[in-house]
Amino acid sequence: MKFEVMPVVLYGIIFPFVIGLLLRLPKLLIEMRQNKHWTFDWIKFIAIAIPTLCVIAMAILPYTAAAEIIKIPLIMMEGTPIIQTITGIVLGYTLLDCLKK
Repeated sequence: MKFEVMPVVLYGIIFPFVIGLLLRLPKLLIEMRQNKHWTFDWIKFIAIAIPTLCVIAMAILPYTAAAEIIKIPLIMMEGTPIIQTITGIVLGYTLLDCLKK
C-alpha cells in the first residue's frame, strides 16, 4: 500500500482557512447590507495576510517537488500543526476583513 501525504496536508491547511472565513462571514454580510463604496485595506493585507500565507506555503513546500530544489531542512519548513492552524484561521479571517464597505 502507498500512503499519499499531500491530501492530509492540504486538508490540515484548507480546513482552518475555511474556519477563518466562516468566523468573519457574519460581519461581512452585515456590512454588505450598507449602501457604501467597497474598499480594500492593502496595509492589513500586506502586514498580516502575506506573512501568514508564507507560513502556510512553508508547510506545503516540503511535500512538493520544490523541496528538492531549495534544499532547506524539513524541520525548518514544516512548523507545528498548531502554527499551521492558527495561521490558516488568521489568513481566512484577514482576507475577508480586508474587504471594507
